[in-house]
Amino acid sequence: MISFILGTTAELIKIAPVFHAISDRGTKPQIWFTAQHVDHVAETLADLRLPEPAVWLVPKEQAVHIERPAQVPGWAATVLRNAWTRRTELRSILTDDGRPPLVIVHGDTFTTPYGALIGKRILKSRVAHVEAGARSGSLLSPLPEELNRKLAAKIVDLHFAPTAKEVHNLRNARGAVVNTGANTAIDAMRLAIDADPTFPLPAEFGLATLHRFELVSRADKYREALELLRKASERMPILYLAGPPEQDRIKQYGLGDLFDDERFILKPKLRYLAFLPVMARAKFVVTDSGGLQAECNYLGVPCAIHRERTEDKHGPGTTLLLTGMNGDKLQQFLDDYESYRLPNRMDRFHPSKIVVDTLAQLGYC
Repeated sequence: MISFILGTTAELIKIAPVFHAISDRGTKPQIWFTAQHVDHVAETLADLRLPEPAVWLVPKEQAVHIERPAQVPGWAATVLRNAWTRRTELRSILTDDGRPPLVIVHGDTFTTPYGALIGKRILKSRVAHVEAGARSGSLLSPLPEELNRKLAAKIVDLHFAPTAKEVHNLRNARGAVVNTGANTAIDAMRLAIDADPTFPLPAEFGLATLHRFELVSRADKYREALELLRKASERMPILYLAGPPEQDRIKQYGLGDLFDDERFILKPKLRYLAFLPVMARAKFVVTDSGGLQAECNYLGVPCAIHRERTEDKHGPGTTLLLTGMNGDKLQQFLDDYESYRLPNRMDRFHPSKIVVDTLAQLGYC
């Protein structure tokens, strides 16, 4: 039996096409949830036609959305304690259908190395890692993602790497490495990208999402970025989607006057599947999100990555400019974003099929 040990809405989104492709082959995988995120989980499951998690590794009634590093040790201890206490039951579920047991983890969240550890050491299962091998070259940036990826790589048996670059990063890793050609996000995008936006959009607009702690905690850098976006909105409206933490920072730093209802438009953060149709219609994107880099690159949408480092490929041959959190580079992008546009390449890639074909060849489904 195949179990996905997941903990965040982003992981649910990117693993959904793999889950459905396995199900289409007649195997019934399960989601075992660590509840690293609990906000919007029910809506995300419904949007993606995914079942309720079969196992909650943090009891559902005790689950709290993890927002601060200080919450992680207690959460991790609860996850590991529950996995250990229920180990006999969970091992039985994994071997129930007579096929080799497999635990699948995803990406680079805290759940990734913990899920791999649970699968390998506590449940005595083989472990696969989807979206494996990304590296920024610095353990401290982005933190903790780089550390999570490296820890997971030392545990798992089967690495599904998005491109040749990640395959190269895993050249010394234990276990088999499979090049899926792209991130499974591209398959998730197909589920929703043509849907109608949930609110009216300008005829042409830019899109911004800036939320990482390393930016919004620095008043000078956050102010600089928003002021540059405000100036650029005089030429074309810009939609800025902000979650509660960013909105709190905007109030704290006295930046609310930068926004209006016509040019620099502040809206609440959208769920991923509601966000995709908006992103697909944007003329350009400014973000510090790790995931959106890949989506923009597949869509051919110009994208400025406003952070110091990124694990994704950027530069020539991509739609991506890494600003290094430098205001001059962000201004350069805003002045000349069209030079970063490329043709839409979505139809070239089907990574989830490669993942599931490999699992079928190995007898897991």
